This record gives sequence, C-alpha cells and structure tokens, in this order.
Amino acid sequence: MAKESMKAREVKRAKLVAKYAEKRKALKEAGDFEALQQLPKNASPVRLHNRCKLTGRPKGYMRTFGISRVMFREMANKGLIPGVRKASW
Repeated sequence: MAKESMKAREVKRAKLVAKYAEKRKALKEAGDFEALQQLPKNASPVRLHNRCKLTGRPKGYMRTFGISRVMFREMANKGLIPGVRKASW
C-alpha cells in the first residue's frame, strides 16, 4: 500500500495539469516558450505517474483496468472483473 502522502501528491498534480491544460496549449501554439517556462513544474503532464486506484501501487499498472497487476490477479481469481477468466487449455 502506498503512503497517503504519495497518493495525495499525485491527485494534486493531476488537478494542476487539468487547470493549466488550456493555457499550456495556447502558449505552445503561439510559440511563447518563455511564458511556458513560467508555469509551475507540476503543471506538465509528463510529471504525472499512473497509480493503482485501489492500492496506489506505482509499478505494474494496467491501463485497461486502472489497477496494478497484483490487484488484477486477485480480483480476476475471485471473478470480480467481468469478461476475464483464467486461461486453461
């Protein structure tokens, strides 16, 4: 389980990216890179990191489901993810 402070930091970054998205787009189209440098560092979408929605685990993230591989396996074995079943042949 990730620290609560790390999860909160990611949420804060996501809000900042959303807040400055339009402004970043306008500055990039205008070619005003000086003004782009003045924006907060965390307003850049590159600084976002995907985390598991359930545990906050930063590694082994599956984009399709929004959870880590560990949680995916547990939930799939319990039958909690629709359309997913264990392979057997």
